[in-house]
Amino acid sequence: MGVSHWLLASVLFLPLSVTAQGCSVSNSNPSVPENNNPGHVVANISVEPGFTVTIDPSSPDGNYFVIQGFELQLSKSVDYETDPVLLVILTCDNNAGESYSLTIIVTILNLNDNSPVFPETNLTRVIPEDTKVNATIVAREDVTASDADLDIIYYKLNSTVQNTNDYFAIKGVNNPEIYLQKALNYDKFNFATLLLYAMDNIEGTNGIIHTATATINIIIEQADTRPPWFLPCTFIDTERSICISSTYTGRVNMSEMSTEPLTLEPGPIYAIDPDYILNEKIVYSIVGGNSDNVFSVDADTGNLTMNKVATSANSYLLQVMATQVNNKQKYSIANVEIQVINKSDHAPRFESGIYAGTVSVGLDPKSFVFQAGGSSSPLMIAALDDDFPDKVNPNIEYYIRNNTNFTATKDGLILTNVILHSLETAIMEAVAKDTVSLQEGSTVVTVEITAAKAETSASDKIYTAQDMGILGGILAALLLIALVFLGVMIYKQYGNTVKFLINKKFSKDFPGSYDNQAYRQDEHPDLSANKQESTVTKTQQPSLFLTPSSEQEIHGLPQTSPAFTIISDQKVEEEEEEEKVEEDTKHEKEVKSILKTDRNEGDPGYKAVWFKTDVDPSGENVEVINDNAADYDDDSDQDLRENEKEEEGYKDDHH
Repeated sequence: MGVSHWLLASVLFLPLSVTAQGCSVSNSNPSVPENNNPGHVVANISVEPGFTVTIDPSSPDGNYFVIQGFELQLSKSVDYETDPVLLVILTCDNNAGESYSLTIIVTILNLNDNSPVFPETNLTRVIPEDTKVNATIVAREDVTASDADLDIIYYKLNSTVQNTNDYFAIKGVNNPEIYLQKALNYDKFNFATLLLYAMDNIEGTNGIIHTATATINIIIEQADTRPPWFLPCTFIDTERSICISSTYTGRVNMSEMSTEPLTLEPGPIYAIDPDYILNEKIVYSIVGGNSDNVFSVDADTGNLTMNKVATSANSYLLQVMATQVNNKQKYSIANVEIQVINKSDHAPRFESGIYAGTVSVGLDPKSFVFQAGGSSSPLMIAALDDDFPDKVNPNIEYYIRNNTNFTATKDGLILTNVILHSLETAIMEAVAKDTVSLQEGSTVVTVEITAAKAETSASDKIYTAQDMGILGGILAALLLIALVFLGVMIYKQYGNTVKFLINKKFSKDFPGSYDNQAYRQDEHPDLSANKQESTVTKTQQPSLFLTPSSEQEIHGLPQTSPAFTIISDQKVEEEEEEEKVEEDTKHEKEVKSILKTDRNEGDPGYKAVWFKTDVDPSGENVEVINDNAADYDDDSDQDLRENEKEEEGYKDDHH
C-alpha cells in the first residue's frame, strides 16, 4: 500500500478536522500499539439525527477498520514493522443526499517484539597456532546482528571449551568483532567453539530482552614455533612449552678404540621436533669440546662413535647440536660427558647365587631384612671384583631391579621400602653395578614375609637406624648434664682455693701496692674517728693445700707499711666440725681490730699493733721492728722470688 503517499496527502491537502457536518470523532489522530487484538477501539463517533456514518471504500487502509455502533475499531492485528501508519476516511450522509468526509490518521506504536538477527548463525575460522595477539579472528560485519525494532544491540561472547575463555574476546559490548587476546598453544587445545549473543536490551533490566545466538568454530593449526627437544627432558613450566634435557654420560677405556656406537646414560642422543604434527627433520653435529677430534656423531641418527683412541685421562665434555633442516634457527644444545677410565676386565660377581632373608609384616619402611634361619643379623649382599687385589671395588652400588617393596643400600643391606601387609615369599633380583665401568652383576634374593610376633622381648626387639640416632642423642644430653654437675661440684669444693691463688698472684704482679692481701676490713670496726684504720682478716684454707711452704708464703707476704707492726700468729682449726662452727660466726670472730690504745691481756690469742709514739718499748711482749726501707726493699725482692719459686712448685705438685 502507498502509506507514505496517503500520509503526505492527508497532511498537505486533506483538512484535518475532528468534526464534519452531521458527525464527529473523539480523536482524529489516535495511537494504537502494534500487535493489538481485533476489535481494538480506535475512536468514538458522534452522529447527529438524520445522518449516517460509513467507511469510505476509497480509504487506503479501510480494510483494517470496522464501525460497531458508535465505535471505530480495528478489524485485525497491526504490525509496526509492516504498517507504521494507517489512514481511514469516514463519510457522513444525511437524508437529503448530502455527504461529508472525516479523515482519521492512526499511528501504530512500535513495541519490542522482534529478536536480533545475525547474517550467519554458524561460522568456521581456521587460524595458525602462531597467530599474533590482538589479531582479528572474525570481522565485525560478519557477526553484526540487525533488529527490526531498530533497537540498540548488545553483544556477549562465551566459549564452550573449558579453559579457553581467556583466549578470545570481542572489541566492545556494541562491537562484535572477535580478536585473539592470548597466545595459542596447540598442545593445550586445537579447537574451540565460541557462542556470540546479540541482545536488544541490557542484561539485568526489567524490560523484555530478545536474544540471538551465533556459533563460531575456531580450528587451530600447529605452527613451527619451538626448537628441537633432546630426550629425555623435564618440563619447567605449567604450559609444557619448555623442556630441559639432562647431560648424557658415557665411558671409554684408556688407549682402546671402540668401533661400536658408545653406550650413554640415560640413553642414546636423540632429539624430536616438539611441533609433532609438522615433525621437521633434525640433524646432529658436535660444536664444542671435541679436542683432538676423538669423537664424531652421525648427522642423521645421533650415534656417538670414536675416531681415535683417547690417550688422556681427562674427561671430554662435548656439546652436541640438534638443528631443524628447514630452519637452522630452530636448534638445541645438549652436553655429553665422556669419562676416560682404565679398562675393566671383570664385572662384579656374587659368591652366592641366592640370598635368603626374612621380615615381619607391619614394620615401618627402611626396616632391616634379617638372614633366614632365625638369625638376628641383617641380610647383606656383597659383590666381588677380580680387577682389585682384595676383590673389593669401592665403586660398586647395589639396587633391586624388579621389586619396589624392597631396596638395597650402598653397603648391600636389604631394607623394606613400604609397610608390608601380605604373608608371602618375595623373589627379586639384586644388582651390583660398577659406577665407573658400568659393568653389572646380579643375584637372586628371596625374602619370606612372616607374621608379626605377638610379644617382643627387649633382647629380640628390632631397632632401626632412626632408633639408634635417638638413643645417641639422649646419651649425649645425659653426658653433658653430668659434666655440668661435676663442674659445679668441683667449683663448690675448691673455689676458695682457686680464688686465694689468684689473689696471691695478683699481689705479686703489683708489688708496689700497700694493701695487705691476706686481710680484709672488719665488718664491725672498733675505732675512733681520730685513729687510722687498718684491718686484719683471718683467711682459712683447706689443710689439703696448706703445706708448710705455703704457710710461710702467707706469713712472709711483703709488709710495705712504714709503721711498726706486730703480727700475731693465727690459730688454724684442723678438725672439720670446728671449721663448720667457725663458718656460722665468721663475721663476728674472724676479724679483730689491731689498732687499740689499750692492751687486752685476757685473751692469749689476741695480738695488737701500736705506733711507736704511743707504746713504751720496754713493756712486756713488745717487739720492735726497725724501719729500714733499703733492707725492706732487698728482703721484699728476695721474698718475691722465693714465693714465685714456691708457687711454681705448688702448681707442679697440684697437677
